[in-house]
Amino acid sequence: MQVLAEHGIHTGITMMPILPYLEDNEENIIAIVQKAHEHGAAYIIPSFGMTLRDRQRAYYYQKLDQLFPAVRQHYQQRYGHQYHCPVPSVERLAKLFYELCNQYGLATRITLYQPKTATQLSLL
Repeated sequence: MQVLAEHGIHTGITMMPILPYLEDNEENIIAIVQKAHEHGAAYIIPSFGMTLRDRQRAYYYQKLDQLFPAVRQHYQQRYGHQYHCPVPSVERLAKLFYELCNQYGLATRITLYQPKTATQLSLL
């Protein structure tokens, strides 16, 4: 990303998913924003949570059981069979995220590309 940004290419990241109970902490959000800034990102598109489709949910729960025992019960209690699973602290983390982006001058949306000079292709 840094090499692209150094060559004038508009770069950024999509900060998603943020996995509830695993990645939804201030330290993680701060680190992502700081690293994006340090490496020339112009924007970060956030999403504080994840989605779980039916078959995706079964696989994800299997991996949670394997890698993070006891975390699955938090998901089941909080989200049930919901498709959208926002992190429990979404308001606090979003506030921190937007403050950091403002501090570092990072957009939270992709701006449309506008060439420096307007050119029009001619038909031959």
